[in-house]
Amino acid sequence: MNRSLVSLRSALPSDAPDLAVLWSDVLRRADHDEQVADLVQIIEAAASSPVERLVVAEYDGEVAGAVHLRISTLSPLNLDQTVQAISPHVFPQFRRKGVGRALMDAAVCFAEEEGIGCVATAAASASRDANRFMARLALGPQAVLRVASTHAVRSKLTAQSPAAHRTSGRQLTQVLAARRSMRRSQAPTAG
Repeated sequence: MNRSLVSLRSALPSDAPDLAVLWSDVLRRADHDEQVADLVQIIEAAASSPVERLVVAEYDGEVAGAVHLRISTLSPLNLDQTVQAISPHVFPQFRRKGVGRALMDAAVCFAEEEGIGCVATAAASASRDANRFMARLALGPQAVLRVASTHAVRSKLTAQSPAAHRTSGRQLTQVLAARRSMRRSQAPTAG
């Protein structure tokens, strides 16, 4: 008899430290304790939500991976419902043991239970293995999500704008200052 060593269950607040390590590359930049506190909040919110699930995969009793499932629209402009499989991650020592497949199966089961005809996920662009895995499961690219800090985008926008637009604010300030100076110098003095 062939028994699978992979089992799935809902995440518990006690899983937060393991999940903070698993998802360290996708969590907000904070110290470990803050990340754990964030995850406890996320786990509790998912447990009480009819449109979210946080699924943990165990391999032979050890936490091996997890995925956050959420019912949403395909995009703010395309209102078709989809189950988003957010950050399906597997610890390196448990890869190629069926854990990732079990996590994605949880996403498909959730979609089927809710009568939703589409499953979406994302994989880091630099992760060839994750992208190949998703492609083997018939998940094709829909869009490319690009992210940068607000400061970086502002500096690039400023650097790429035409010179007249970059200096016009400074020139206006200088013109107004010069006019104020002229008015002060021309004002009659009280004597």
